[in-house]
Amino acid sequence: MKIRLAVPALAIFLAMPAAWAQSSGASASASAKVGVINVQVAITSTAEGKQAAAELQSKFAPRQAELENMRKQMEDLQTRLRTGQTTLSDDEKVRLAREADQLNRSYQRKQQEAQDDFNDEQQDVVNRIGRRMVAILDKYSKENGYAVILDTSAQQTPVVYAAPQNDVTQEIIRLFDEANPVKAGTTSGTSAPKSPAPRPAAPKP
Repeated sequence: MKIRLAVPALAIFLAMPAAWAQSSGASASASAKVGVINVQVAITSTAEGKQAAAELQSKFAPRQAELENMRKQMEDLQTRLRTGQTTLSDDEKVRLAREADQLNRSYQRKQQEAQDDFNDEQQDVVNRIGRRMVAILDKYSKENGYAVILDTSAQQTPVVYAAPQNDVTQEIIRLFDEANPVKAGTTSGTSAPKSPAPRPAAPKP
């Protein structure tokens, strides 16, 4: 089982407003610009975001390994029950079935606990990066004459089309990294790891 990044991503990871209305301190003129940003991409693409994702995966790797071992044990028990239908005693079948059921319930509980803990820590990272990114976006918007910047990663985004030159995502990532350099020797230069959805627990025999 792999713990999935709740970004849909570091989506994992997104508790930001759908629209960023920025004011320059005066009424927006007819020439005021409207921009877009993919907040999800921005957060996970910063050097700090990539570093945090790699550190979380490393921290939770032992729990993933434990769950994978439990899953293999369940598969082994099911195989023994299936192949021993005509050779095992009724008492042995009952014992193996009971053991498989207990293991399955333990697996489900540990899997949920691991996913919840991972999501909580992941959300903390998003909030930490997001607060500073809001400040950078606010400053950038005012300095560059944007009246409104919309988040295209929002599930209910109103954006149907945006010209590439109106997308400020990469510029905000650059400004964030300049303002928040990661320490040398970290994993910030690596891509944020992607985790598939957790494998379902083996069904009870």
